[in-house]
Amino acid sequence: MTKGRELETLNRRQCLDLLQGVRVGRLVFTEDALPAVQPVNFRLWHDDIVIRVAGGPKLAAATDNQVVAFQTDELDPDLRTGWSVTVVGHAEPVTDVDEMLELSGTFIQPWVDGRRDHFVRIRTEKMTGRRFRERGAPQYRGVGHDVVSS
Repeated sequence: MTKGRELETLNRRQCLDLLQGVRVGRLVFTEDALPAVQPVNFRLWHDDIVIRVAGGPKLAAATDNQVVAFQTDELDPDLRTGWSVTVVGHAEPVTDVDEMLELSGTFIQPWVDGRRDHFVRIRTEKMTGRRFRERGAPQYRGVGHDVVSS
C-alpha cells in the first residue's frame, strides 16, 4: 500500500522560488485562432516570465498583447511527488533598450540554433501552484517563515 499524498496549494512566493530553479516550460498561446502549446526556454525577471523568440506566432501573441499561459513542473511518476506552477498574463514585447541590454547579457542559451532577437515578457497577473507531498511531511512556507509540520 502506498502512502497517501496531499495536494498542497502554493503561495506566490513559493511559486516564484520554484520557477527560479527550472529553465524550460510550456507556453500556451493562440495561433491561427486555435490554442497552441510549445516548450520554451525562459528566465524569471522582475517576477515575470521572459522568453526569447525569433519571431512568428509567439512574437505575434506579444505584439497583440494576448493573454497567454505559461506552465512548468517537476514530476516524479515513480515516487508520485512533484510540483506544477502556472502563470497567466498578458504577453508583451520588451522594447526598452536598457531592459533589452539587461536581458541579453544574462539570458540562458537556447536549445535550438538560430537567432532570437526578440524578448517577450509575460506579466504574472495570475500565478497558481500545486505540490504533491507526503501526509505529515513538513510544509515549506517560503522566505521569512519557518518550516512547520502539518
